[in-house]
Amino acid sequence: MSGHNKWSQIKRKKGVTDAKRGALFTKLIREITVAAREGGGSPEANARLRLAVETARDASMPSENIERAIKRGTGELEGVSYEAVTYEGYGPGGVALLIDCLTDNTNRAVSDVRFALSRFEGSLGTGGSVAWQFDRKGHIVVDASRHSEDAVFEAAIEAGAEDVTSGAGEHVVTADMHKFHAVKEALERAGIAISSAELTRVPKVEVSVSGKPAEKLIKLLDALDEIDDVQKVHSNADIDEAVLATVG
Repeated sequence: MSGHNKWSQIKRKKGVTDAKRGALFTKLIREITVAAREGGGSPEANARLRLAVETARDASMPSENIERAIKRGTGELEGVSYEAVTYEGYGPGGVALLIDCLTDNTNRAVSDVRFALSRFEGSLGTGGSVAWQFDRKGHIVVDASRHSEDAVFEAAIEAGAEDVTSGAGEHVVTADMHKFHAVKEALERAGIAISSAELTRVPKVEVSVSGKPAEKLIKLLDALDEIDDVQKVHSNADIDEAVLATVG
């Protein structure tokens, strides 16, 4: 498991106790609203909405909040109109960053992102400067203490997954974005409990980062995550184990 994935795992585990639930719900509501606006209000017919609703339920979001977000997206209720925008940039150590946002004010969003980058020796890039370094994939995480690698591998590969890697107490299933839901459903039918599932950006080549640059990169990733308009941050960093140990 790469250093960046381990950092993501640390964030998930810490999030159980110290994440700001309100900020998390804000991001989830925006995703549900936009998914419903773009693909309709039926989770069964809208794969993006189905994933957003499942993620919200996993985060213990009340059903009424989910329903209101869907209705805002379909226009049944009045609400803010959000625009999807992705910023490309660089972090300490030359790490490539893709920063996905949903915002009602692009001027505010780019200003906040630029400020966070500048604080930790990062910079914005031009459109297309970074995106080519990533592939869009599905990632499904399974708790290794509950399910064996063989069981996960067999169910995932049979359903069309590309790979299964294990480490740090987790099995991570990687699937083509078009087979993501089929693989996820196959794992669930096999009785395998899923810790998290998302469509994400997977780097084609990782960049090793250690020492002070790695420390600054982690602070930058945290700062970007704290921006309300930022939904997800993707990087091609392979963060040094020793630095990750201090974060964990």
